[in-house]
Parts: sequence; C-alpha cells; structure tokens
Amino acid sequence: MSDLAVNHHADHPGFSGVPGSLFALMFLLTGRAGARLAEELTGIGAGDHVVDIGCGPGTAARVAAGRGARVTGVEPSASMLRVARLVSRRNTGIRWAEGTAEALPVADGTATVVWALATVHHWQDVSAGIAQAQRVLAPGGRLLAVERQSPPGATGVASHGWTERQAEAFAALCRSAGMVDVAVDSRRAGRRAVWAVSAKRRS
Repeated sequence: MSDLAVNHHADHPGFSGVPGSLFALMFLLTGRAGARLAEELTGIGAGDHVVDIGCGPGTAARVAAGRGARVTGVEPSASMLRVARLVSRRNTGIRWAEGTAEALPVADGTATVVWALATVHHWQDVSAGIAQAQRVLAPGGRLLAVERQSPPGATGVASHGWTERQAEAFAALCRSAGMVDVAVDSRRAGRRAVWAVSAKRRS
C-alpha cells in the first residue's frame, strides 16, 4: 500500500517567478483555515519550535509565532519566500529558509512540531521526507500532515490532495519508519474536508 503515498505530483513545476508570487497571494487568502486546524491539533505554544515544511507565504508560520512558538519556515520557492518575508516583517520569531522536505535546513533534534499543510503531495520522496522529519524532531516531537480529501480518480486541481487510501498509506510509512501514536483523522478546515495524519517520534 505504501506506493499510494508516493508523491503523485512529483513532476509539478512548482511555484516560481511571477506565477509563484500570484499563487502566494492566493494562498494568503485560502490558507488560514488549515493553519488554524494545525494549531488546534498540535496545541502549540511558547517553548515549541515548529518546522513548517512547504510554508508558502507563511500563513501557518505566523499563526504559530502568534502562539509564542519559534518557527522555521521551509520552502523551495524563492517567490513564495519573498512574499512570506514581506508580509511577516514584524514576526521576529520566524526564520525563513529555502529548502525541501527531503533536505530540511534544520539541526537534528531541535523541533517539537513538524507540520506539512497541503504540501506532502508535492514531495519528491515521501519516505525521505518522513526520515527528515524524524531527524529534526526531538524525542516525543509531533509530526502532522494535512491534505485535502480527494476522490479516487480525481484529476486536475481536485487531485491535489489525498484519497483515504493515500492518507492511510502515509500513516503506514510513518509506522514503518518507527514513529508511534500514528492516527488518521477526517477533519474540516473551514468548509473543506481534509485528512490529518499525526505521529510522534519515540521518546
């Protein structure tokens, strides 16, 4: 079943240049509900270090910083990071870094939360991304992946998410990697149905 969790949009061209900046502005308008869900599910607060994989224009990073957490926003798109820095100038608790899920620019064992909100379906190598999350998490640290619910056989924009089988397959990869307390939940982020997969690094 693990093959179903492999990034089915690995060949996506990404969000670069002027189109990347336009998508960043769009994500500023649409990402708040997912950020609030991640905040609720992880219970972040002062003392946490959140690593936001695929942070885009930084909506979820700013929500985490607003709760007192220290945040590292990781994003492969320079266009997205430019917008994130521009709209986050007052958020001194956020560090922005260009990077990918498979090569996180974060020191070992320094994060208490790693989340990826609507980005895992773009990872080049899901197993490598999970391994990186484990590397940067402190013992007992939490991993959260949230993806929109996509029907089997969906195409176009509707396919940018997970079917239930893909959510379960991601969870299976987490278990195979040695993570514990792995769970798959159906949730709502605003009006959108999403899959939320949570796991912990062993204490």
